[in-house]
Amino acid sequence: MMTETIFTNAKIVTPDRVLEGSVKINEGEITDISDNVSGLPAATDFDGDYLMPGFVELHTDNLEKHFAPRPGVDWPQVPAVLAHDSQLAASGITTVLDALSVGDLNENSGRLRNLDKMAGAICEARERNLLRTDHYLHLRCEVSHHAMLELFEEYQDDENVRLVSLMDHTPGQRQFTRMDKYAEYYQGKYGMNDAELERFIEEKRINQQRYSAQNRVAIVDRCRGRGIPMASHDDATPEHVDEALENGVTVAEFPTTVEAAKKAHDAGLKVLMGAPNLVLGGSHSGNVSAMELGQAGVLDIVSSDYVPSSIIQGVFKLWQAGAKKTLPEAVATVSRTPAQIACLSDRGEIAPGLKADLIRVTMDEDTPVVANVWRAGERII
Repeated sequence: MMTETIFTNAKIVTPDRVLEGSVKINEGEITDISDNVSGLPAATDFDGDYLMPGFVELHTDNLEKHFAPRPGVDWPQVPAVLAHDSQLAASGITTVLDALSVGDLNENSGRLRNLDKMAGAICEARERNLLRTDHYLHLRCEVSHHAMLELFEEYQDDENVRLVSLMDHTPGQRQFTRMDKYAEYYQGKYGMNDAELERFIEEKRINQQRYSAQNRVAIVDRCRGRGIPMASHDDATPEHVDEALENGVTVAEFPTTVEAAKKAHDAGLKVLMGAPNLVLGGSHSGNVSAMELGQAGVLDIVSSDYVPSSIIQGVFKLWQAGAKKTLPEAVATVSRTPAQIACLSDRGEIAPGLKADLIRVTMDEDTPVVANVWRAGERII
């Protein structure tokens, strides 16, 4: 039987305010929140540090770099998952939807080769009780890929699938409206010369015309039938948002323009942007900055994307850099709101009866540092 745990003298970030006081935990759940400072010897004194809900991550492809740390290198699978998992936990992420690519623009990519390996290794690590963070799946469906639907059907009934995004990375639209940025990204990634890039672009445009519409309809039908939440991806125009609404999505991932983000937000979609965009002050693709959307009041969810540690920095950027968000509102973008999207009603905020997924954040001058992390009351960092 677990004994009661008490955290005291903490700045507790609740959904609507920052409360200086104490939190009690028993059997992995939060049992009480008060504005009193406990004098019990067994209580953990936070010395005024922040106590926040554990972060809920909806979109990270961080696992990919652990599976393939160098070109041509395939790392052992379960150790790769554990390295990824440790990074997440140390960043304050207690729940993650690992974003796995279902289809890709490059037929020879590691994403295609490693899809089943990554999903299998996550499952094995979970079954062996090796994971610190609670792992679920986010299937990133590249609708212009010829085998996307076949690949998706292998996972469509997996109870760990909590989100499906509808992606189309065909050049000249959405993320890569600017072809100079497209060339910079793909030539840098795959080492193509100009002639190879031109052939690559033409092939992708043909594939889009051939597969995108029918694949999108099929995925939407399967997700609706199974109650799987969906996200649009890289919406750039009002027409993209209209399509997303028609498809029944609940999240607009990485809209590339203010116009699209505002329309999505006003229509009730939750707008998700990357914390690296917040930290760096802009998009690597030359698209809209996340801070601009925050200042416009249309940023609802923040994701660590490709840098796990960026998530805590992103929270404080939103709070302190003029995005007109209180600290509880900024924290909600990485906890309560993503938990709601993933249908995880037992976590995401500090409240009695919810899971004791908690993080301690201390300030070193102006830098927030994740000092300790607990999942279901058990310390993991």
